[in-house]
Amino acid sequence: MTSHPESILQGDPLSAAAEQVHFVPKDFFQRITPASLFPKDQPLEVDLGCGEGAFLTAMAARHPERNFLGVERLVGRVRNVCRIAAHQRLTNVRVIRVENSYLVEHLLPPGSVNTAWVLFPDPWPKRYHHRRRLVQEPFLRQVFQMLAPGGELCVKTDDQPYFLWMENAFSQVPEFQRVEWLPDPNEAITNFERRFLNQGLPIYRARLRKP
Repeated sequence: MTSHPESILQGDPLSAAAEQVHFVPKDFFQRITPASLFPKDQPLEVDLGCGEGAFLTAMAARHPERNFLGVERLVGRVRNVCRIAAHQRLTNVRVIRVENSYLVEHLLPPGSVNTAWVLFPDPWPKRYHHRRRLVQEPFLRQVFQMLAPGGELCVKTDDQPYFLWMENAFSQVPEFQRVEWLPDPNEAITNFERRFLNQGLPIYRARLRKP
């Protein structure tokens, strides 16, 4: 793993361990090799927009046989996730600070990811902001290329209008196979989902597989 000379984790009491979690590519214009991310060669899952890291770190703790890459652009959130992973000594977690779409299109090699998670992305509800929504046809096609054969894209949201938008985007990428999302007791949930469930609000979900 590389260490940035102006680390966003500088001064953190867990800085040495957290630096091992924070991944900074040597070159943002070249593909990342899996060997540069993790010490073990294991199936890779990517949390696109990992937020405060509750889902990412819980899944990593429950599944040491998998590697987990968290993607987040906000500095404070990256720091928080790195601290949590370092405190829990999760060697199968890395966090990169970059835009989700850039990582999917330019950094991860084609066929390198087993599962991509998009959990409660910003719905950008105002019409003139819709172009900023993450889940759109170009993004879905890039995810399709990033996934390994049999790999899956798992999407959740509490926002019904955005989910209907997503459904339209899904229909534009027929290469994906829609599969049933069965309950899994080993699957973690985000803080957002826990809050919505406690309020009795519905969760909209879609699971798409690359044949």
